Amino acid sequence: MKSEEAEKLNKIFWDEIAPIHEKSYDINSLKNKISQIDEIQKDEFYPIKNRSLLHLQCHIGTDSISLALDGANVTAVDFSEKSIEIAKKLNNEIGTGVKFIISSVFDLKNKLNQKYDIVYTSKGVLCWISDIKKWAEIISYYLKKDGIFYIIETHPIINIFDDIIENDLKVKYSYFNQNEPICFDDDWPDYSDQTYIPKNKAYEWTWSLSDIINALIENGLQIELFNEYDKLFFNGFKGMVEDKNGWRYLEKYKGKIPYTFSLRARKI
Repeated sequence: MKSEEAEKLNKIFWDEIAPIHEKSYDINSLKNKISQIDEIQKDEFYPIKNRSLLHLQCHIGTDSISLALDGANVTAVDFSEKSIEIAKKLNNEIGTGVKFIISSVFDLKNKLNQKYDIVYTSKGVLCWISDIKKWAEIISYYLKKDGIFYIIETHPIINIFDDIIENDLKVKYSYFNQNEPICFDDDWPDYSDQTYIPKNKAYEWTWSLSDIINALIENGLQIELFNEYDKLFFNGFKGMVEDKNGWRYLEKYKGKIPYTFSLRARKI
């Protein structure tokens, strides 16, 4: 399948599940003006007060609004119209002044011409990117000189495992990029609402750590920080247990494999 067709189908998928996430995400704490940015991120790229920040692939805007609550001047982007509609509604209710734009990452230059102190993206975003080098070029384009890029994301190693097996890990997919997206059309429930099974198919791309890091380096970014964590921010495998802060892991592999990585880079 061509990337353009897969991306169109993914947009339909995200338009479908945006209203599900409006109900399943912790919207009430956000409305009480409690930031949802986790302790890892706050330690690795804060402070952000009064800094201009571009949030790519913002979905329904919960992190965008959280970043604004923590003091940043936020512009946020997503290709799902339904997601941005919900994000704008939340933004108006909370009064955070985030500017939301409907656009794919790759089309953004046609809609936005501004440089930022920080470009940010997080948690479940890279599998929806069809061209990692073009992605990195867009990030570099929007950063001011000496500006910061930050991402926290699922570790690519977990993408090789079969997510149907309970309490165990078995290799099913290649770690390396295969060019063609993988279609996921099984009955696996939504990551945020275990009672909801999406009706539309989703197509995902795999990128290795070397793909990600080299793409950023090739576009003038200098890696300042790279960390790996033995915990995941969603219920990615059957049988995962949850700690007091909402992170998840398989008890059998606790402390043995990375589920999440974070990276901070500076435009030089």
